[in-house]
Amino acid sequence: MKRRTKEAWAAYAFLSPWMIGFVVFMAVPMVASLVLSFTDYDALRSPDAVGWANYRRLLDDPAVRKSLVNTLVYTVLSVPSTMAVSLALAALLSRAGRRSAGFFRTVFYLPEITPKVAVGVLFLILFNGQAGLVNAVLGLVGIDGPQWSTDPVWVKPGLVLMHLWSVGSTVVIYLAALRGVPRELYEAAELDGASAWQRFRRITVPMISGALFFTLIVQTIAALQSFDEAYTAFYGSAASATYSSDAALFYLIYLFRQAFEFLHLGYASAMAWLLFLVILAITLVQVRLSRRFVHYEGGDR
Repeated sequence: MKRRTKEAWAAYAFLSPWMIGFVVFMAVPMVASLVLSFTDYDALRSPDAVGWANYRRLLDDPAVRKSLVNTLVYTVLSVPSTMAVSLALAALLSRAGRRSAGFFRTVFYLPEITPKVAVGVLFLILFNGQAGLVNAVLGLVGIDGPQWSTDPVWVKPGLVLMHLWSVGSTVVIYLAALRGVPRELYEAAELDGASAWQRFRRITVPMISGALFFTLIVQTIAALQSFDEAYTAFYGSAASATYSSDAALFYLIYLFRQAFEFLHLGYASAMAWLLFLVILAITLVQVRLSRRFVHYEGGDR
């Protein structure tokens, strides 16, 4: 009994840094933001209680609707694109030899450590409608490239393409999942005359559905909280005077501006809780649907 008690205390000791960090940097700020969401607060004077006024203001603010729609559209475009490209790259890597696979894993993962601010600046350079590298390459094959950074129709697709620069972590996850699929299943399917597409659909996808579901959740949450690249490209001190930014007004950008540019901290807190509820609702729907599509070893779904 004493040994178990000692082991329990040792476990708590190892967990304590995370637990303290969670309480100090997550739980307490969340409770504080919930309280502030019912106040009028600008950090210069004491908060004034306003009840549900901030939440009623959310319903009447056209910029909230615009930024939320922009964020949802970006998410719908970004998440499937990221998963498809990552799965294609992982499938190619799974066919490579050990040495070359290790090299390419490193190459694919390196953009993950690139600062997001640098990626935002790189977006303006590569996707410049007049002299950008992307339009220059398109021009070589006779395609007149769009105005990626100024045309509202192409701003979000351009940001999605730029996001595909950093799919390394998802590629690594899919590669590990693909290598965990038993080769015997493919051999049996080949003997039965299954085509490559049938093997992919009937064997690969079900066997890696757990990894697909995990990345779907993570990528969706990340896309709904998109901030760095779009803010750097369209709301930096130099970019905001040059580029059209309405189509790139993501929800978190509008929240940030309300909090730290206009000092509407109470209203920004209410916006944060609305985003939390949106993410929670979407995640619960995804978890519910996963029961039908996610396959786990042992035959359970």
